[in-house]
Amino acid sequence: MQRRDLLTGLLAGALGATIPWKAQAVTPDDIAREYQRQAMAQFPLKLIETTGDNALAKWQELKAAGQGTPVVLGGEDEHQSLGNLLMPFAPNGPYVPPLRPVEDILRDADLIKFPDDFIQRSKDGNDAAIRQFKEMLAAKPDMPLPTMTESKDGQLRTLTRDETIAAMLGSGREPPLGDWPDTTDAMNGLSVVMDYRTGQPLQKVIIGLAATDDWTTVPAILRWGHWNGCPKPEEHVAAFRNWRDRYGAELVAITSDVVNLRVARRPQTRDEALALAREHYVYCPDNIDQGVGTFNALAAALMNSDWWYFWWD
Repeated sequence: MQRRDLLTGLLAGALGATIPWKAQAVTPDDIAREYQRQAMAQFPLKLIETTGDNALAKWQELKAAGQGTPVVLGGEDEHQSLGNLLMPFAPNGPYVPPLRPVEDILRDADLIKFPDDFIQRSKDGNDAAIRQFKEMLAAKPDMPLPTMTESKDGQLRTLTRDETIAAMLGSGREPPLGDWPDTTDAMNGLSVVMDYRTGQPLQKVIIGLAATDDWTTVPAILRWGHWNGCPKPEEHVAAFRNWRDRYGAELVAITSDVVNLRVARRPQTRDEALALAREHYVYCPDNIDQGVGTFNALAAALMNSDWWYFWWD
């Protein structure tokens, strides 16, 4: 289930008893406004409004002021990016657990070895999924399977049942290494302030100011992650601290589903870049699986840019 669908489903249950009675029927817009009002009252970051074309300069200004850690939270578009960031701080419905204390998240982050623990978790998850599929197939050999296709020589064809089973049993394999590209485009800087439909800066962008001088704690403060394939808050903290120490990484933006990091040091060799690309993959598989397609394509991009982009479906 997509997080936006979950959000919609939770609204009425969480807020139905809290909205003052009205003579007329309560509309979905009424529920959404009340949800946002109550969540904003608990949101832990101070919010500053700016424009897309001024967002990075404003972020740098706030950083230099030394009065907290600024982070770009997104802009106003049809996805209402800030809305999902508010979810942990909204009224607790029956399906929303209470907030974990930031101190507990940071304690757990200290116990994580990045990237080793991520690699092991990925392997364990793949092994469990394949084992479960084999058990289901043994119990019901004619079980329905998804329709899978492949593109070859510009033609799209549907896989046979045997090919589909083989593909599903091999779904835990890594993406292809690929050839090293002759040319590569740098990652797109502060991507979250741009309207993806027009390529133009958003008219309204929100920057949050966290009451901390340690930017790696921001995912813990926001309780950010642990939906779909996105890591838990403590796992983000562990990854960020590792990349801060090795590459001078800093968090510039974190929206409902995107992270923009900026680094002070790029990988210096192809071998180093390839190893880093593998770290990116266990942290955010969508960067390759739904993005550049191969490890070498991502490695080349990392050698060519000071910006790292992560997105979870």
